[in-house]
Amino acid sequence: MSLYHYIRDKADLLALMDDALMAEALVSDMELRGDWRRAVTAIARRTREMFLRHPWALAAFQGAYAVHGPQFGPNTLRHMEQSATAVANAPLSRKAKLDLIAIVDDYVQGHALRSGADRARDEAGGARDAESMNFLFEQIGSGRYPYVQALLADIPAHDGDGRAQLESRFERGLRILLEGISAQKSAGRR
Repeated sequence: MSLYHYIRDKADLLALMDDALMAEALVSDMELRGDWRRAVTAIARRTREMFLRHPWALAAFQGAYAVHGPQFGPNTLRHMEQSATAVANAPLSRKAKLDLIAIVDDYVQGHALRSGADRARDEAGGARDAESMNFLFEQIGSGRYPYVQALLADIPAHDGDGRAQLESRFERGLRILLEGISAQKSAGRR
């Protein structure tokens, strides 16, 4: 209870924790120079790394934001400024730049959630995972899910290092997302 001598309530504690974590998501000024896609990529990677180090953070802050709204500490504002700096030279309208920042944040947070769930499952020993996968492939083999079966036809039940696959998928997805935004601008859609 002595903690509440220094802070008002749980919302303030979560705001302080959030701001401390956002310090870990900050990139160097050098990473913000040059091509906007490289700068956005650097921020996305650093933010994802932070969430992977602290997998509890997304769920904790999601609940806090739902109740108390977002909190803006100095590091959170600095992260926002870095994101704005990264897209400053992108050939996009202000609205499109805001959309880009939000879309990348959504992508990073979603990927971090998936990675955290996979990591937790791996740490739990994977016995339930093996049961789930056996059930999945039994159901797919039943013929009731032909489109899923077609998608998974050439994929083995377990094909290597899951973390390496997640990392590769993150990089590939981020590249596709940024290339897509660039292509939209080139086509005159933004």
